[in-house]
Amino acid sequence: MSIKKHIPNLFTLGNLLCGTLAVMAAVNNVYFAVWVLVLIGIIFDFLDGFMARILKVEGELGKQLDSLADMVTSGVVPGILMFKFYEEVIYLHDNPSETTILVAFLSFLLTLSAGYRLAKFNIDTRQSDSFIGLPTPAMSLFVVSLPIIHQYTNIEFVKDIVSNHYFLIGVTLTLSYLMNAKLPLFSLKFKSYGVKENAIKYLLIVVSGTLLITVQYLAVPIIIILYIILSMIENVMRKRKKV
Repeated sequence: MSIKKHIPNLFTLGNLLCGTLAVMAAVNNVYFAVWVLVLIGIIFDFLDGFMARILKVEGELGKQLDSLADMVTSGVVPGILMFKFYEEVIYLHDNPSETTILVAFLSFLLTLSAGYRLAKFNIDTRQSDSFIGLPTPAMSLFVVSLPIIHQYTNIEFVKDIVSNHYFLIGVTLTLSYLMNAKLPLFSLKFKSYGVKENAIKYLLIVVSGTLLITVQYLAVPIIIILYIILSMIENVMRKRKKV
């Protein structure tokens, strides 16, 4: 049996290991560790597909294993982290009501929606070069960045927004919907490297790099929102060309 065939799966298992460790960190409110582990897991998630294409060993086993790993890193982890962060936020206020505490369980809608999206993705042949709905790694990065922003930003009104439980409920509902919405989003896979045909992708990369340097952790949710907006602009431009 060729060892080459299993190289991409090692990266996928690396993603799964990161997700498992991130679950432990999230349960213990170690938010920075969650952020780092999810980021590394998503890098492994990118590399497994990249290596499979380079080595020409793409197969059904890798596809299923990839989804299982993503379900942990980009499904279970953000659900647990949102629950723990929401719980922490409401206890920052005096005398939270039982209803407010119960609403924290709404966080796991992220996990359920991610699972549903990943199952659909595996049987949807339209999503080989682009996406329909927000990819689960993007959702996961958005969620795990919130407590990091709250801990490390010096901008008070941003801290107030991120620590508002109505904001967290809104984020949960919006991201859960976007993952399964019929919204075409471009992929960062390049068929060619020409500027004209990849202008929006290059714009996203340049702006993302600038934001990461200037506003650091705060850049993550901004980049994901920008990604959605640019995808919608590209959809409009594509439709106009067809008319």
